[in-house]
Amino acid sequence: MKFLFDIFPVILFFASYKWGERHVDAAQQIANQYLSGLISGNSLNAEQAPILLATALTIIASIAQISYLLLSKKKVDAMLWISFIIIAVFGSATIYFHSDTFIKWKPTVLYWCYAAAFLLGQYVFKKNLLKAAMGSQLTMPETVWAKLSLAWIAYFIFMGILNLYVAFYGGFDQSTWVSFKLYSIGAVPVFVILQSIFISKYIQEPT
Repeated sequence: MKFLFDIFPVILFFASYKWGERHVDAAQQIANQYLSGLISGNSLNAEQAPILLATALTIIASIAQISYLLLSKKKVDAMLWISFIIIAVFGSATIYFHSDTFIKWKPTVLYWCYAAAFLLGQYVFKKNLLKAAMGSQLTMPETVWAKLSLAWIAYFIFMGILNLYVAFYGGFDQSTWVSFKLYSIGAVPVFVILQSIFISKYIQEPT
């Protein structure tokens, strides 16, 4: 459930974009009605409407996520704060400049921020973030924790590069990138399963 909660803005982005893609006139009307005062030039064309509408709804969903957790007196994970800040900054720039360049950069910036956090934790602050989060469930040698951390760093860097390729260099259109943005989330559980197999001998069975 937490995983679905965390990726809800991405699902909403995909669904609203695809709806706007199929109902361009309605998307343009809604976007002009609610977003015209937020963009430079105060107007947008039909081609821009789906991505701007999807971006605006994603920002709203992210605000709702943070607000719900704060009002419920639940902890807001550091990664969720990072995601919220990045979508707020890059999403706002997308709407104001009515350009998809900024929102296409957002996943890469997010992935690389995660990679930087793991790198700083491991080599600057001498704190393995995975161990800090999972150390109570797993007892493993420091070398194994370090390998897991490096694996996540490599994963985040690779996904950031892959996003840039699909967004700008692979010749794919905007709709394909939006689909990739959603489907690439599926790589996370696959990567977790592969790591679970690797560390399975260290998992403590409940008594």
